[in-house]
Amino acid sequence: MLGDFFRKYFVNPIKYNTGYNPVNTLTYAVILGLATILVYKVLKRLRIKIDNAFFRALIPYMIFGAFTRALTDAGVFPRTYITVSPGIYFLVFSIAFPALLISHRFFKDWRGVFLSFGWGLVLVDVAALSANIGKVSFRLEVLKYFIPFVIIAELVIYLLSRRVYLIRKNSYLFYVHFYDATTTFVGVDFMGYWEQHVVPRLLIGLTGTAAVMYVLKFSILFIALWIMEKLEKEGEDKELLDFIRMVIFILGFAPGTRNLLRMLMGV
Repeated sequence: MLGDFFRKYFVNPIKYNTGYNPVNTLTYAVILGLATILVYKVLKRLRIKIDNAFFRALIPYMIFGAFTRALTDAGVFPRTYITVSPGIYFLVFSIAFPALLISHRFFKDWRGVFLSFGWGLVLVDVAALSANIGKVSFRLEVLKYFIPFVIIAELVIYLLSRRVYLIRKNSYLFYVHFYDATTTFVGVDFMGYWEQHVVPRLLIGLTGTAAVMYVLKFSILFIALWIMEKLEKEGEDKELLDFIRMVIFILGFAPGTRNLLRMLMGV
């Protein structure tokens, strides 16, 4: 019985690419929350400062995860449980976290080493794409939709940031999640893709357009950041809240980049 339950809600959605369901969505959310707290505690114990330099060092790993996921869709890499979502997050973590620990333990300029290793992983993906270029049918027409809509979306955030302090303070998070929302909007409304996540899929079905993603993302992000702002004023660990903001950034940047790369590669 337990095996059938696990197969139905966790294995089959990945195996048959049927998207997320309420059960696995909630489970993955709990795992993400627990993992965030656990990783933060480890970083604190190791006295690894969570600052802008640390954040920048994570960028290539985000790109690597998104790129690898898109290359899997393009048939360059085999489709397995660790090369598609959510397994790709575990794959990237299983590479990035040991690389971070080793860099921090053995190198004085550990951020530089960690950053260089991340860009090396991206180059591996570039090499894999170059070696399999014949498998990819590029669709640059995606850009004629993406570029104008992402400019408009980011302009909205810029204008709102001039009036609303909470948005101005966290503008990079709103920018990146509107970037992600734009890739979904363009993919679903113009390129024939479909949304895999439960709530967005429901709202798109009800409204008839993936433009609803802008409203959904803005609402959830604003409420979450408002709560975090209140917690910070009440004395909650600021570094922990900054780490959570970093995770929120990853959850916008990684899928958005994967969506864009996937559309550009015509898969």
